[in-house]
Amino acid sequence: MMAAYYELAPQIGVAGACRALAVNRASVYRERCARDAPVQPLAARPAPPLSLTSLERQLLLDLLDSERFAEMAPAGIFATLLDEGRYHGSIRTMYRLLAAHHQLRERRHQRVHPVYAKPELLAVRPNQVWSWDITKLKGPVKWSCFHLYVILDIFSRYVVGWMLAARESAELAEQLIADTLFKQNIAPGTLTLHADRGSSMRSKSVADLLIDLQVAKTHSRPHVSDDNPYSESQFKTLKYRPDFPDRFGCVEHGRTHCQQFFHWYNTAHRHTGIALMTPHMVHYGQASAVTEQRIVTLNAAFAATPNRFKYVAPRPPELPSAAWINPPKQSPSPADLAELVR
Repeated sequence: MMAAYYELAPQIGVAGACRALAVNRASVYRERCARDAPVQPLAARPAPPLSLTSLERQLLLDLLDSERFAEMAPAGIFATLLDEGRYHGSIRTMYRLLAAHHQLRERRHQRVHPVYAKPELLAVRPNQVWSWDITKLKGPVKWSCFHLYVILDIFSRYVVGWMLAARESAELAEQLIADTLFKQNIAPGTLTLHADRGSSMRSKSVADLLIDLQVAKTHSRPHVSDDNPYSESQFKTLKYRPDFPDRFGCVEHGRTHCQQFFHWYNTAHRHTGIALMTPHMVHYGQASAVTEQRIVTLNAAFAATPNRFKYVAPRPPELPSAAWINPPKQSPSPADLAELVR
């Protein structure tokens, strides 16, 4: 509208252009004055007459940054000085002074948590990486429980050792680990034992045992359950079974149940993560023979009725060549995996 006014006003005058365009003449004059008037810089705000002098501000800033008050909030500093009979400025004045010097932040010296490295573990054969953990099973009465220790091979998912006890202790964990290493005939320097950060897992006695047996150990990051996924998954399988009781009447009852469960888990449970084989098959080198037998069976079914398979020969699930805990973004090549197998 105003653009049309500026084109029409030189020809018929201001009043005629305003009438023709239905524009208020006062608005035109007001805009013209605002456009032609020079821009005046804002006047500097005068210092309040009661504000602190430069010397007083420097004295207060030195006091705020002193070793005594460097980690205190302005409210605490104000109260401390007031109790000592000293007044250097209000709490708001202290905040304003700190903001002017870019110090308006957390003043306390706080503990910085260490950066925990993410465990990246690779197993390409059984007895290369074990994962172990402890879970609680409810006892006969409220607030009572039993402690189930389980050691699992992450490549085969085979439970290589377990123990149910009335208490959790590093001595019992040490005994279970030593017995399981002996039973599986683990050579020194060939095994990595992974666990979370429980007290038994990080105990000095367990650490000394692993050093003596030349077993490497790793731990999960704090509050990161995904760093120990195989043990967590195995515990879920245990507790979601239809025959898992709400409570165990005694420790012998729990041991009997666990003995039946782990026998089923190792020898009968078809695990989707290991090509629908049982952990026993994979752990003791029977996977290749089972796969060959499955191929023979599927080939015979395909030869009998190829139309049922859309004339494409079916293949059984393939056993993964590696098991990872936190795989890196770029997994190793098949040549690297072959080198690890050697």
